[in-house]
Amino acid sequence: MEENKSAFAGGTKVTFNTGGTYSSGPKKKPNIVEKATQKVTKGDPNKKMFLYGFLGALLACIIVLLVFSLANCGKKVTLGATDSVTIENADESENLAEAVANKCLPSVVAINVYTTTRGTESLTSLGSGVILSGDGYVITNQHVIDGASKIKVTANGQEYEGDKVGEDSSSDIAVIKLKNANDLQAIELADSDQVKVGAWVMSIGSPFGLEQSVATGIVSATSRSQVVSSQTDGSNKVYPNLIQTDAAINPGNSGGALVDKNGRLLGINALIESDSGNYSGVGFAIPVNYAVGLAKDIIDGKTPSHAQLGISMQNVTASNSKQYGWAVSEGAYVSGVTSGGAAEKAGIKVGDIITKIENDKISTTSDALLAVRKHNPGDTISITFNRAGEDMTVQATLGSDEGQTQQKQQQQQNNNQNYNDMYDLWKYFFGF
Repeated sequence: MEENKSAFAGGTKVTFNTGGTYSSGPKKKPNIVEKATQKVTKGDPNKKMFLYGFLGALLACIIVLLVFSLANCGKKVTLGATDSVTIENADESENLAEAVANKCLPSVVAINVYTTTRGTESLTSLGSGVILSGDGYVITNQHVIDGASKIKVTANGQEYEGDKVGEDSSSDIAVIKLKNANDLQAIELADSDQVKVGAWVMSIGSPFGLEQSVATGIVSATSRSQVVSSQTDGSNKVYPNLIQTDAAINPGNSGGALVDKNGRLLGINALIESDSGNYSGVGFAIPVNYAVGLAKDIIDGKTPSHAQLGISMQNVTASNSKQYGWAVSEGAYVSGVTSGGAAEKAGIKVGDIITKIENDKISTTSDALLAVRKHNPGDTISITFNRAGEDMTVQATLGSDEGQTQQKQQQQQNNNQNYNDMYDLWKYFFGF
């Protein structure tokens, strides 16, 4: 005995039966969906019910994704704590260091970085990071996660997997996002432009992998600048206006926090000056205003940009000055000028020797690079140079290196893909 099932479609009663026939009054030409349904099911009601069920589930998924996208459209990420917690004068049970540590430790994470070589994954780097938002955005140094195939992060005792959001290699800043993170304690941000020499500070991180370690000290100096050249590809990391501190910074502290007496983030620990590579009383942090500004660009999907003069340079020394008969014995010799760049527009030519940028004396190419990086694209600066024995000063409006940064990132991606392709071929032919 055949079982009939009834439903209403478009206001017309349609009768289905297990024989696969249907009647809805006057016959009409099947549409595309009906033709496809008939072709796939071939009259089998079980197949037809399964197909309708599948299409219904697919439609529901699309609707959910659409609603989620609309709900998150235009959503902005707030970086730094939204509430300020004031640390009062220490009482008998809790001194200043304890109070600051209690406030800040939940906002500083330990980072373990794994890289893959010929199919083998291994732990290759340890570092630190600072939580910028409750949903898991973490700022760290680019050199901490460089080349990572997997990132594991320990935040407030819980382990998370991390995804790299983006990086700015030349400034040594990177942002990672912790998976399935919520209600994390974002750190409160200070104004690093207001930092004073002699101010009390605390460094927080994972020196030598020892998580949640703190050390106290003072701000030893401000406006220190460094250029560090890569030993592998010759690229430069430029660190303008660093905060110098005697608070202990060791390997593993990179990417961690330098905070003030109110538990607010002053800088991201990045460098140490040491013959041994370990703590020697001279450490440096990237100012928070600069670091978080770059992090915000990365999170917003923008390519961080830096001021650029548009020249190639080489150092002037007493030796080469005597050899070539130059009028000055130190400075930055202009060996190339980018067409249409800031230097060309200002009238700077090949053969000029830059000796001063704004109020900064220029003795080396690093001095010139740092002096330019202190400014922003679009700023107009004064440049003094020597041309054939005559000192001249011009005004130059700085350009941006954004296009070059994008090209470098694309080249790095291509290099990584080429390496992976070569490894896949090796594994295919040789089996390891």
